[in-house]
Amino acid sequence: MKYAFLIYGNENQMANMSQDDMHALYAKYSAYGKELAEAGVIRGGAELKPISTATTLRVQNGKVLTLDGPFAETKEQLGGFYLVEVENLEQALAWAAKCPGASDGCVEVRPLGMGA
Repeated sequence: MKYAFLIYGNENQMANMSQDDMHALYAKYSAYGKELAEAGVIRGGAELKPISTATTLRVQNGKVLTLDGPFAETKEQLGGFYLVEVENLEQALAWAAKCPGASDGCVEVRPLGMGA
């Protein structure tokens, strides 16, 4: 089965990290990505730009409406994702638990839908 690991964290904390702390965090993500690749389970993923760069789009009554940023205000923002393919939810959860984002934010594990 294919799963998305949606990584949530606090953008303000990230923005205020020292360069050394930021390099250490990226090293952890790099090692995690390498481990996923060596296991042959990674299918994709990316870091997302900050929410200040996002645009939310809705179509209402045939009109396209856009708003800067995300619609909902939250303490944690979606900062990136991984796509993995494993045999079952238990394996997905085991891999998600190793994600660096799980230790200071959270990782939502969601199965992909049909056609994925």
